[in-house]
Amino acid sequence: MNAETPMAPANSAKAAKANILQGINAAIADAMEEDENVIALGEDLADPEEGGVCGVTKGLSSRFGEHRVRSTPISEQAIIGAAIGASLVGFKPIAEIMLMNFTTVAMDMIVNHAAKLRFMSGGQTHVPIVIRTMTGTGFASGGQHCDYLEAWFAHTAGIKVVAPSSPQDAYGLMRSAIDDPDPVLFIENLPTYWSPAEAPEKGHRVPIGKANVLSEGSDVTIIAYARMIQEATPAVAKLKEAGISAELIDLRTIAPWDQETVVKSVAKTGRAIIVHEAVTPFGAGAEIAAVLNEQLFGRLKAPVKRLGGAFCPVPFSKPLETAFAPQTADIVAAAEALIKS
Repeated sequence: MNAETPMAPANSAKAAKANILQGINAAIADAMEEDENVIALGEDLADPEEGGVCGVTKGLSSRFGEHRVRSTPISEQAIIGAAIGASLVGFKPIAEIMLMNFTTVAMDMIVNHAAKLRFMSGGQTHVPIVIRTMTGTGFASGGQHCDYLEAWFAHTAGIKVVAPSSPQDAYGLMRSAIDDPDPVLFIENLPTYWSPAEAPEKGHRVPIGKANVLSEGSDVTIIAYARMIQEATPAVAKLKEAGISAELIDLRTIAPWDQETVVKSVAKTGRAIIVHEAVTPFGAGAEIAAVLNEQLFGRLKAPVKRLGGAFCPVPFSKPLETAFAPQTADIVAAAEALIKS
């Protein structure tokens, strides 16, 4: 699955398009160029190992040295533990946990140490680490390789959680995550790595905690993030053809999520659909739905609708895997049902 990652300068004709993989690579490269304390570590990150399983860090160890872009043993606890220790002495580590399911191996380090050291030290110590991890259905990777577990970390005080859906946001959120003095979980969606879109501008930052209204509408608000934006975007177009005006919000940051933008939108439309690839029960959508009910009770025209993955491990079978996560047609059907209710 390895791919070339270099991205042309933003002012060149060839730079009109880039993909998410290139956006992340460029963000890390620009940050490392500006600050020698930015380092990267994880399994197979260096160029002798092809810059990671998908080549996200390809070229970086050749450019900055293997002392700053370091391939590690296969030990998630060691990767996060080393990143925490390095952060405490002034470095800004970017630690890759290859797949999101593998964060389970390092939960003690992430939840009990990275997330809590600032609180336990009375604010004297920060842990400025970025934890990169990828996930997502679509490659028949099976139940132990493609879960969305963002709700676990969003439920943990002290960790910020971001999930970009475009090259611009991938670059901008990564730059903001590296700048942040506290731990940031940076979730990458494997099936969208190579989707081309507008190339990011060097130095661009996307504020953590700020959603993006991708399209304005008056009948229903669709709230999504990561790959579900790619399912929701054509849904908005199909709904428009049917005479339904849908507002689409890319959450971008799951924790802390942009309550102001979301509540303002739903107050306008009176209807909301929350879409995520994670299983529906106890997902991020449940928190958003609860807040919308608390703040807009009596103003909603219909109950808030949640669309998410089935409550089961992700199937290996391709037809079952496709049925597991929400699709464009599911979003269209949910919106039409809300309008009729």
